[in-house]
Amino acid sequence: MKPSPVVDWTRRLAVGSVLGLIVLGLLWELQLAPLHPGGSWLALKVLPLAWPLAGLLKNRMYTYRWVSLMIWLYFTEGVVRAASDPNRISAALAAVQVLLCVVLFAACAMHVRWRLLHAARPDATPQSLEVTR
Repeated sequence: MKPSPVVDWTRRLAVGSVLGLIVLGLLWELQLAPLHPGGSWLALKVLPLAWPLAGLLKNRMYTYRWVSLMIWLYFTEGVVRAASDPNRISAALAAVQVLLCVVLFAACAMHVRWRLLHAARPDATPQSLEVTR
């Protein structure tokens, strides 16, 4: 069965956001604005983001649920670094991280809500939902 356009769109948005966060984290900590010259071990923070990619690509509902909770750790880091980092480049990258986190959360929430809404009655049509007297 082919997924609905909303499910497909939210899956693409979630996968794109996770990939964006991985690329951003690696570039940020290794090249653009590392904490230490030559790179930082803080780049390892992207490893937990690589884990849910398979589940997101396979449309696993459980993955969407736990990713929507895990992402708030990255959101919090982004807000703190955007507000407190004296390096303007690093602060701007943190703001991009916050934006990607919000997009990922919204995509996961929409995906889960849409699938739960339509899983309750897969055979439902507008005519079958009307109450007859």
